[in-house]
Amino acid sequence: MIKLLNVHKVYKTQFYEVHALNGVTMEIKRGEFVAIMGPSGSGKSTLLHLIGCLDRPSKGEVVINGVETSKLNDNELTRLRRDTIGFIFQQYNLVPTLTALENVELPMIFKGISKEERQRKAFELLKQVGIEEIASRKPNEISGGQQQRVAIARAMANDPKILLCDEPTGNLDSKTGRQVMEIVKRMNKEKDVTVVLVTHDLSLADYADRIVRIRDGRIDLST
Repeated sequence: MIKLLNVHKVYKTQFYEVHALNGVTMEIKRGEFVAIMGPSGSGKSTLLHLIGCLDRPSKGEVVINGVETSKLNDNELTRLRRDTIGFIFQQYNLVPTLTALENVELPMIFKGISKEERQRKAFELLKQVGIEEIASRKPNEISGGQQQRVAIARAMANDPKILLCDEPTGNLDSKTGRQVMEIVKRMNKEKDVTVVLVTHDLSLADYADRIVRIRDGRIDLST
C-alpha cells in the first residue's frame, strides 16, 4: 500500500539546508496499523506529509497504492489525496461556519456526490463515531472530543484506503484520547483501512501492529 525507497527531503533557505529525511526506505502493507515515533525534529511529520502527498521528496520514490507520486502533476496528486487518503490532525481543522454534518459532507462535495447521498452518508458516519445527535451543531458548540470525532468521520467520507493521523489526541484528555483511538482502531479493523499514526505518546503506540522509530531523518534500527 505504501512504499518509500531511499527518500530524502531537504528544505533550503537562503543561508542553509535542513535535511529532514536522509534515505528512508520502508513499506507499509494494506490494512496495517503503523505508529511512527521519534523525538521532535526527527522527521516523522515530514514523512507523514510525503505519504499524504502534501509534499514531494527531494530524492527517492514514494509509492502510494501502486502509484509513484513523483510522476504526478498537481491535479493528479489532488485526486490521489481526495480518493485514497484521509487525514486526522491534532488541530481538528473543522470549518467553523459549518455544522458537524456539513463538515463531514465537505470532501464528498469536492468529489461531486449528490446532496442527498452525501447527507445520508455523512449522518451514517457521524453515527458510526457515536455523535449523530450533534449533527446540526457547529464546532464551537461541541467538545474537543466531539470535534475530533467529526474530523474522523470527515476523513472517512470518501472511503480512503489510507488514514494518516498526526498526533490526533494531542489536544484531548487521556480518557477522550483513548476513545478516539478506539474509533480509529475499529476503522482499521472493520474497513481494512491502512493507518499511519505519528505520535509522541507511547500509550497510543499500543494500538499499532508495528512501531517505526525515526531519528535524525533515518529509520532507527537500534531498538
